[in-house]
Formats: sequence, structure tokens, C-alpha cells
Amino acid sequence: MTPTRPTLSAIVITRNEAHNLHDCLQSMHGLVDEIVVVDSQSTDATVAIAQQHGATVAQPADWPGFGPQKNRALDLATCDWVLSIDADERVTPELAAEIRQVLQAGHAHVAYKVPRLSSYCGKFIHHAGWQPDYVLRLFQRGTAKFSDDLVHERVVSDQKVVALQNHLLHYSYLNFSQVLSKVDAYSSASAKQAYARGKHASVAGALGHGVWAFFRTYVLRRGFLDGAHGLALSVSNAETSYYKYLKLWLMTLDANKK
Repeated sequence: MTPTRPTLSAIVITRNEAHNLHDCLQSMHGLVDEIVVVDSQSTDATVAIAQQHGATVAQPADWPGFGPQKNRALDLATCDWVLSIDADERVTPELAAEIRQVLQAGHAHVAYKVPRLSSYCGKFIHHAGWQPDYVLRLFQRGTAKFSDDLVHERVVSDQKVVALQNHLLHYSYLNFSQVLSKVDAYSSASAKQAYARGKHASVAGALGHGVWAFFRTYVLRRGFLDGAHGLALSVSNAETSYYKYLKLWLMTLDANKK
């Protein structure tokens, strides 16, 4: 008798991802045995799309941050293995085949990182610190969890992490309106996280962090090799860093007034 392969849960957190979610879930068709979606009170068709794909959907009333929210999704997963994926990411057919091989082979390893290829306003970026970009996304349930970071969360495991070969596609910024929205959201979350850890900032420091972020992205990480898109990405990285520390400075000022 041929042994059955271990089962695989996909976990996704969402908020107003109707424009992304179908393609994300469709890319895992035939690969995963279970889909868990934890939604943050979406007002579009996100939940309906998830349900059309047979997902288990939870909608908690609060928003604890990216890390804690993903741990909620992880807690709802019931399969042997877990694949964590964001709504703006896609599993390629080559990556799906490689994941099947991992599950069927029964290797001793329990945690795998995936090379992620990200796009910025229609172009995949190969420099600027975006490539190579390995992210731990596939692991045996019970061997890993997410960090409690409000933003830029990561999977934490004390097991040996093995690299897969095929890419996970990441459609991170579809247009400049989305860039501006994410700059605001990420800088706010990062500022709150830094403030909670007792950090402080100044206007001059915020400017310095912004300049350094641009130089690091465009020069040291060779963003200039990605042409105009690399320049635009470097500017938006600088803006995110500048606004993070500017918002942290304002939080400190407000706290001192109380």
C-alpha cells in the first residue's frame, strides 16, 4: 500500500484583498488540503472569494498586528504541514511541484524557506535588497510560530531551515497609489512598534534615516541596476524610513505633554 502524503494547510490573513485573493488561492489549487483565512473586517468581496475556494474563514473584531494575526491563523490550521502565504503572493507551478516532492519524500527536515521574487509597479526587482529574498513559509505544524511584531513579522523556528529552489511570486505594489498607502501604513506600524520598545527620534534623525535608506537601497544594494523602478523604489524606501521616525518623534512629543 502506498503511504499517503502528509496534509498541507495554507494560511492567509486579509483585509480588503478582493483584487488579489482569487489568484492567490487559485495558485494553490490541487496543492493544499485546507485553506484558513483570518480576515480583518473586510468591506469588499474578500470573504465571499475565500468561501468560494472552500476556505475556513474567521473574522476577529480586533487587529493585534501582523504577527499575532498570523498566529491566529496558524492556531486554526489542522493539517500536518503549514504553508503561510500573503494575498499578494502566488505559488508558481514549479514551486508547487517542489513542495509536493518535499511532502512525499518524508525528509527529516521540518522547515523550508522559499526564494521570493517581488514586483514593484509592474516590474520584478532583482536588486535593491529585494533579491535574493528567502522567507520561511513551509513548516511542519507545531515546529514554528510567528513573531509578535506588529509589522515585518517572520516565522520563528529553532529547527534547521532548508532552502527550496523555485520562486514564490510577490505582487507587492501594483501602482503608486498602493505605494503611498503602504508607506503610510508600514511607517505608522513601525513607529508604534519602536515606541513600544522605548525608542525615541528627532526630526534631524528622521531625515538622516531617510537619506541612509535611499543610499543603502539605491547604491549599496544596487537599486540603480533596476532602472527607473529601482530609483522609485529607493525613494519610497526613504519615505517609509523618514515617516517612521517622524511619527515616532511626534508620539514622543505627545507623550511628554501628558
